[in-house]
Amino acid sequence: MALTGIEIFKLLPKTNCGDCGVPTCLAFAMNLAAGKAELSACPHVSDEAKEKLSEASAPPILPVTIGTGDKALKIGGETVMFRHEKRFENPPGLAILISDSMDDAEVNARLERFKNLEYERVGLTIAPDLIAVKCDSGDAAKFEALANKVKGGSNTNIILMSDNPDILAAGVKACADRKPLLYAATKDNADSVAALAKENNCPVVARADGLEELAAMTEKLVGAGLKNIVIDSGSRTVRQAFEDQIVIRSAALNKKYRPLGYPTIVFPCEMTDNPMKEALIASMFIAKYAGIIVLSDFQGESLFPLLVERLNIYTDPQRPLATTEGIYEINNPNENSPLLVTSNFSLTYFLVSGEIENSKVPSYLYVKDTEGLSVMTAWAAGKFSADIIGPAIKKSGIADKIKHQKLIIPGYIAAESGGLEEELEGWEILVGPREGAHIPAFLKSWKP
Repeated sequence: MALTGIEIFKLLPKTNCGDCGVPTCLAFAMNLAAGKAELSACPHVSDEAKEKLSEASAPPILPVTIGTGDKALKIGGETVMFRHEKRFENPPGLAILISDSMDDAEVNARLERFKNLEYERVGLTIAPDLIAVKCDSGDAAKFEALANKVKGGSNTNIILMSDNPDILAAGVKACADRKPLLYAATKDNADSVAALAKENNCPVVARADGLEELAAMTEKLVGAGLKNIVIDSGSRTVRQAFEDQIVIRSAALNKKYRPLGYPTIVFPCEMTDNPMKEALIASMFIAKYAGIIVLSDFQGESLFPLLVERLNIYTDPQRPLATTEGIYEINNPNENSPLLVTSNFSLTYFLVSGEIENSKVPSYLYVKDTEGLSVMTAWAAGKFSADIIGPAIKKSGIADKIKHQKLIIPGYIAAESGGLEEELEGWEILVGPREGAHIPAFLKSWKP
């Protein structure tokens, strides 16, 4: 049972040091009890108190890790109903379904699509996360062979799907080192699947017909010593599955109902035969509130929008994607190449650098840390002004790379040109275009 704020306060060091980000230990305890803070924020809490506070400090929806190493997928860990309240923590995993009833050509084609359908966006690689290996044949040997093939043909995370514990065991035998997600423990096989999951330290899905049965199932699995649990309410109609996602989330976050405080798995692949409708359903569950979404197949025209939606929703609204501050060399610049400056908002950087690259003009681009704000927003907030840009340029080391003393600033901050000439004595400040699309033409007229 979760501790109250006062009970948590009694276990804290009571130093009121403020290192946790709030002024008093009592305030931190209240935030911890409400799920608005993490215990790790307090650097002075004792090991004994950590043990006692472990449940109180756990998020209302417990985190679950599937797989191992760099490719491991972490889902759950959510603390809010709506993104604007704080942020969503861990993006849902997208899975492709491969059945042991498919022929080799189809299996190979799906594995190939899984590997090839990844994209570069604002400096990040976005790609699907899981392969769901399903037993439709009822043949344990065939299922094991498919699990082996999937493991050998990719380095991704795996879901093993069967109601038969013996068949699941055959799949685990093939890929136990990948720590696959076992789907699923039901009221009929819970003991056997729980034992298999515990023995191999694998996460497991609890599947039931309705939320009451699901809550009883998770409590049974917890009693068996399992912690890494994903839940499936069993709904396969769009409306009921959507309603279940809302109720599960609300029960866990608002009611602190621990038996439903786990990430969910949904199956748009079982809700329609229309691929585009399936993608539309999946897009709904990315926003509300699935932990894993299993699709019947991947096609670029439907997968890419889903990946972009996921990226946008799970980007912290208070911390925009930002590029590292520094000097970027584009098109192999030399000592006579132009020097431009911009903010470190990722979208701004990639637009500007892309236009510079398209111009074919060798150039230096200095990216100033503006806390991830765009040029205009950063300038309005006083984070991209002459007295900030000037000293940064001096410290950047760019003077050792170029012979001239000319700096091109974005047209949107033309008002800072006079101040920059004072900050950078002897430099000529050139006002560049307001729009990125005009950068190539501007650079082609460059003279050192």
